[in-house]
Amino acid sequence: MPYTYTLTTVIPATPQEVYRAWLDSEAHSEMTGGDAVMSGEVGAEVSAWDGYITGSNLELVPGERIVQSWRTSEFTDEHGDSIVTVMLEPVDEGTLLTLIHSNVPDEHTSYEEGGWESQYFEPMKIYFAGLEQDEAAEAEPAETAPSSPDIELPHAPAETAEPAAPSGNVAGARKRSKRGASAKAKRKIAKPGAKKVARGAAPKRSAPKKAARKRAAPKKAARKRTASKKTAAKRKSGRGKRAHR
Repeated sequence: MPYTYTLTTVIPATPQEVYRAWLDSEAHSEMTGGDAVMSGEVGAEVSAWDGYITGSNLELVPGERIVQSWRTSEFTDEHGDSIVTVMLEPVDEGTLLTLIHSNVPDEHTSYEEGGWESQYFEPMKIYFAGLEQDEAAEAEPAETAPSSPDIELPHAPAETAEPAAPSGNVAGARKRSKRGASAKAKRKIAKPGAKKVARGAAPKRSAPKKAARKRAAPKKAARKRTASKKTAAKRKSGRGKRAHR
């Protein structure tokens, strides 16, 4: 005798995300771990778990409800298709998924007793949690190397024009001034050496010259007295001649 059961779980994703993933072949395969062929069109045939499950879309309400016919490879010809209704409701933690599985053969109780939980609900939670982590990692700014402090590089010295060559007169004056400066420098350099030589040499000869000048002084005085006497005699003789006249 066929029977119906209801299961609920919370998936960490929005109802729209769960709806799209369930009806997408690639996402459905990644969620369950088995190859799936899905479609978003009513009436389209679907399959999951490497062909273990086959069926078709009966009703689709985007972001709210998915109704599909399901039968496994264990169903016999006597068994009609089971009906899977997936209802999606937004909650704080993500999506409250309510699954109603009807017209299930009474001997197929494994689906209710853990099949849906282990083959769909837990893999779906891991799948969407991984997507959330990937999105968070992409949102984080990439780590960058520490910026080096701004260092102001020295500017290259500006090129200056070479000074014009001096005219002839100016050049000659500069040469003479350089020669005069070099001569002065030579004299300044030579003076200290001359003083050293004078200190080490014999006493100066200026003293004998002074003595000779002293000896010559009386002679000069005697000459002056003789000249003054001659001058006086001439004056007397001149006076006598004027008086005689």
